[in-house]
Amino acid sequence: MTRYRFLFLIAILILTTASCKKQLEDINKNPNAAENPQPDYLLTAAEKKSADLYWGAENNFDASLLIVQQWAKIQYTDPDRYIFTNSSFSLLWTNAYSQSITNLNEIINLPDTKANPNYKNVAIILRSWVFQLLTDAYGSIPYRQAGQIDSTLTPQYDDQKTVYEGLLTELENAGSALDPNGEAITGDAIYGGDIQKWKHFANSLRLRIAFRIADREPEIAGPLIEEILGSGETISSNDETTQLIYADAPQHNPASAWFDTRDDYRISKTIVDKLHDLSDPRLPVYASKPTDNSVTDYVGVPNGLTVTDASNLGFAKTSKPGAYFLAPHAPAVIFSYAEQLFYEAEAAARGFITGDEEALYNQAITASLNQYGISDQTVIANYLGQASVKYDPSNYRKSIGEQKWIALFGSGLESLAEWRRLDYPVLEPGNAAVLEGNIPVRFLYPGTEQSLNGNNYQQAVATQGPDLLTTKLWFDVE
Repeated sequence: MTRYRFLFLIAILILTTASCKKQLEDINKNPNAAENPQPDYLLTAAEKKSADLYWGAENNFDASLLIVQQWAKIQYTDPDRYIFTNSSFSLLWTNAYSQSITNLNEIINLPDTKANPNYKNVAIILRSWVFQLLTDAYGSIPYRQAGQIDSTLTPQYDDQKTVYEGLLTELENAGSALDPNGEAITGDAIYGGDIQKWKHFANSLRLRIAFRIADREPEIAGPLIEEILGSGETISSNDETTQLIYADAPQHNPASAWFDTRDDYRISKTIVDKLHDLSDPRLPVYASKPTDNSVTDYVGVPNGLTVTDASNLGFAKTSKPGAYFLAPHAPAVIFSYAEQLFYEAEAAARGFITGDEEALYNQAITASLNQYGISDQTVIANYLGQASVKYDPSNYRKSIGEQKWIALFGSGLESLAEWRRLDYPVLEPGNAAVLEGNIPVRFLYPGTEQSLNGNNYQQAVATQGPDLLTTKLWFDVE
């Protein structure tokens, strides 16, 4: 009897242990993770999350678009005065890592039977773009150890040089491995599964990053730029522009969603004045006329005003961003044909390639005008013929910098990066700005990094410089 009692107790113990193990497995399951992940659903989710991150309020029109003076605040003006905290920019960091990169890594790590090589290489290209956004904004970031939650909860930071060089390699490998004649992909809200266009985007993204390092390492960037442009495998028309076109509510454009319920942004006086001075035909696209019928022209709001001074200008007497940008289906533009041509013009100006820099510059402006439905050849010729628009070969940074700033309207993070790199247009902070005459040149790390990844955060700051809005990043050369 004693022996049977012992065996019974052992059986109970085994069953209890198995039950506890099952309970622990259930507890440790991520309720937000798919039990049977499908690459098409993961891809759609990653594209939408990444586009929202890029085009939404916190990182775009409540931060970078204000800094580059394309949009301005008519109320709640603290961000327009550069009053930011270490929580102001946390969404770019947390959502990029926890949502965009996590979903893309899941595609990359799926078995080949579930995700064909084209899925995986498209995911690598998208992930490279997200990492580029992160390092452009913050500088040193977790890169090589990012997304490896099973092996490290406190990833090391890589310096910006290392990140850019790693992305160039990843993009080259992924772009080369894409096979337009290979297995199809679905769930692609950007290019509809067109693998050739993804190959072109991968090379254009390599070109963008090559120019990020060009002022630091021209001996590396120059031959790389020549090789990329010589391949003929880059974005080559407005039809190939990399963009996500939004759907109906609730999946509509973040700016449209914002203005459905709020009214605290206007177009900046800086860009309105510039477009006025140039008689730029994009002005009615970029801005709306005030709703007060007594005001017959476009009226921008100066950046950096106090709440009182801003509100005194009048909601009805100032210009909102144009209807094009506030439409529910307005696209989040990731890489335009105009941007591609501006890089080609700069490559010729710097001697990286042989080409007619002025002709390429004019083609870039024309592509931007066409992008917004301006195709009248007389209008375009008159615009390009103005002395104030004509290309200045003695100062390519000014010509390209100013026109690229106009062409990138609405793409705050990219506008901010190119403004820092080219140093044009010359911007002045508003009278009530708080950085003693300076304009922010980076985002602050989220405060959670200090508490959750403190040692690696401290090492990054010690190498890169203080975690301040005014600390220049590696690519941002005087």
